[in-house]
Amino acid sequence: MRALVALAKTGSFTLAAEHLHLTQSALSGQIKELEQILGLRVVERTTRKAQLSELGRELTPLFEKMLQDLDRAMADIASRKALKQGMVRVAAPQMLSCTLLPEAIAAYRDLHPDVQVRLADSPVEQVSARVFSGEVDFGIGPDRDTTADIAAETLFEMPFVVVFPQGHPLQQAEHVTWADVDRYPFIALQGQFTERLLRDMHTSFRELSLRPANEVTFMTTALAMVHANLGITVCLPYAEKMVTRYGLHMRQLQAPALTRRFFVYTRNARALSPAAESFVGFLKQFVAAHPWQVPLL
Repeated sequence: MRALVALAKTGSFTLAAEHLHLTQSALSGQIKELEQILGLRVVERTTRKAQLSELGRELTPLFEKMLQDLDRAMADIASRKALKQGMVRVAAPQMLSCTLLPEAIAAYRDLHPDVQVRLADSPVEQVSARVFSGEVDFGIGPDRDTTADIAAETLFEMPFVVVFPQGHPLQQAEHVTWADVDRYPFIALQGQFTERLLRDMHTSFRELSLRPANEVTFMTTALAMVHANLGITVCLPYAEKMVTRYGLHMRQLQAPALTRRFFVYTRNARALSPAAESFVGFLKQFVAAHPWQVPLL
């Protein structure tokens, strides 16, 4: 195709070969190969010059347009591989989306300013669904039951912390245990967050069972209720900045020391783009380099 276009533009095998950095015999061989594939002549050869046949003249603008599209596509692929451009779409739960991820996205943009990272804040139960539908490249969320179509890779593991307002009795405790939490009105999250927490507690400490005084949908609501002295709640250390904004305190819980893992969820049948793969790798480094220090006392 390139040989025919070059020949059409120059009108000479010699000039077309120079333009393509080929020998004249190599160019002639490519034209013959094209004619063999088509089963028709694209060049009428004479002793004086090479003239395109009617078919050659019809094919030239078509081939030229196809080659331009192909060149643009290959240049785009090269840019994406070099992370000079691209787009990453990630779904994550609301609390993660308003604490850890904006900082990670900003730090990543400093390294790769031409890669767009679009964050879709979602209810926890919708993260995997967005991954499965192809709406996002990958999702980040806590341990959830997934299908065979969704792959899960651990991103981080953190201990639970208790959150309480200024002046609360827990602030003076030497250690804070789950039994201590059970002595105060407990604000829980609806759905699998609390269900899995209670299950883990029952496995580790059979005599203890939290009795939520209130159940809400979002962690920000729970924090606001704690701020209003309506009870205490538990969360994970990555929410530290949001806890601080509400003027609250958090302490790591012990006896038992329960943890929660968060995963990167991807679609098994679809490989990540170079930009998405790069951002996942950056997230792992970002989390490892920013440990959340939670007071044990």
